[in-house]
Amino acid sequence: MESSNFYQEQQGTGPGTCVQPTASEIKQGFAQGPTTTPSLFHPLKIRSTTLKNRIAMSPMCMYSSHDGFATDFHLVHTGQYALRGIGLIIMEAAAVAPEGRITPNCLGIWKDEHIEKLEQITQFAHTNHTSIGIQLAHAGRKASTNAPWLIKVHGANAREEHGGWPNDVIGPSQVPFSDRSWMPNEMSIAQITDIQREFANAAARARRANFDVLELHGAHGYLIHSFLSPISNHRSDAYGGSFDNRIRFLVETVRAVRTQWPMDRPLFVRLSMTDWVEPSQEIPTGGWTEEESIALARVLAQEHVDLIDCSTSGSSPHQKIPLAPGYQVPFAHAVKRNVPGMLSAAVGLIADAKQANLIVESGHADLVFVGRALLREPNFALDAASQLDAFAQYPHQYERGRSKTKHSFV
Repeated sequence: MESSNFYQEQQGTGPGTCVQPTASEIKQGFAQGPTTTPSLFHPLKIRSTTLKNRIAMSPMCMYSSHDGFATDFHLVHTGQYALRGIGLIIMEAAAVAPEGRITPNCLGIWKDEHIEKLEQITQFAHTNHTSIGIQLAHAGRKASTNAPWLIKVHGANAREEHGGWPNDVIGPSQVPFSDRSWMPNEMSIAQITDIQREFANAAARARRANFDVLELHGAHGYLIHSFLSPISNHRSDAYGGSFDNRIRFLVETVRAVRTQWPMDRPLFVRLSMTDWVEPSQEIPTGGWTEEESIALARVLAQEHVDLIDCSTSGSSPHQKIPLAPGYQVPFAHAVKRNVPGMLSAAVGLIADAKQANLIVESGHADLVFVGRALLREPNFALDAASQLDAFAQYPHQYERGRSKTKHSFV
């Protein structure tokens, strides 16, 4: 009797793996001849997980959930990348608590009922030989806002009548992101402990949903980052003030998560490596800095974190970001140079195959996260192989659509 997945399960090592073309494929014009494997398509083994290439899908909010549940949209949206050769998919930020969502429409993983649909998505990814992870997050003081396409209708902040929770927004201190943001309630020690427990419980659900990789969202001004940055953390207790105190919330959260996330599965942390805010009399450093990020990465390496996903910004509307292609790559390179044993990932305005390959080939990062470019070009990974003169396995259902390097009627 045939397996229920017989028709959809991929052959070999899956789409996006570089292989040698057969004589028939060369004769038909799908390749010029034997090929070499570019650095972007070298596999990467992290603990028990082997990524088939170095192209990762960056977690991007889709604002398409109700009560935190993944839907058929998420299956189709995520599934297309499993078919099209991505080495690692990281699903969008999943809130560890309902009040930890950015918007009322964000994904969640705060209750067991969320697991079923998430497991369907991981099963589809695995059927297509694609590794998949999920990002655990708490929005902190940037919670209870509206989805981008609803801002013109309801405004930027989600009020109670639109499903928001303005009275339950929390942060390390009573410091709003901007003068138009909700005023957060300063977290008590008990609340800190509760949130850390929720991160651990969410990690257990991610394990049960069969995710391969877990990423903690410690960037972009959300809760973890807001503890790190002196812009948002004005506490005078054990969780504020000194560097060791400001990193305490994240370090304790990592330890809590590792009690539920198996040691044989990779754990990533996304950091904003700098706030991009100029020094001031109030905050001489300007905010969270690259030097602090490197020091934190050294600590996280001792806490069984495998990779730093190097992003930036999000703590202040006064940030001044020097946007340019690959503008955050130097931060990934800094982690590789200065933190022995820690892998790094580059992200941000990486939209070209040759650019992505050079980042890996030059040793500036171990993994390249691609975001908006994948929304525009879902076939990015398979096209990248062709652009780098390599020959990648296609999903067998799509093989007839492979581009030819020459035309032949044979």
